[in-house]
Amino acid sequence: MVISTKELKSTREAAHALGIHHITLQRYVSAKRGPAPSVQKVGGVRVRLWSEEDIKKVRDILPKLANGRKTKIGKKVKKRATGSE
Repeated sequence: MVISTKELKSTREAAHALGIHHITLQRYVSAKRGPAPSVQKVGGVRVRLWSEEDIKKVRDILPKLANGRKTKIGKKVKKRATGSE
């Protein structure tokens, strides 16, 4: 399958399509928490070029990823849900 460069998106554009910040997407990729396209050199710069298929794969697993932050509010909500407050 041949994909033209017009169909490929930057990490920033892919993150926008996913509804998350581009730094968040970069962190997920760095932590290997989700699939990502391979790195390519474009004009001497290393970039990831995302196809619609790559974005769809991340969109499918995105709800399953925990953000890793634990806050007081999250703990209170969890306590209320279990009834141990």
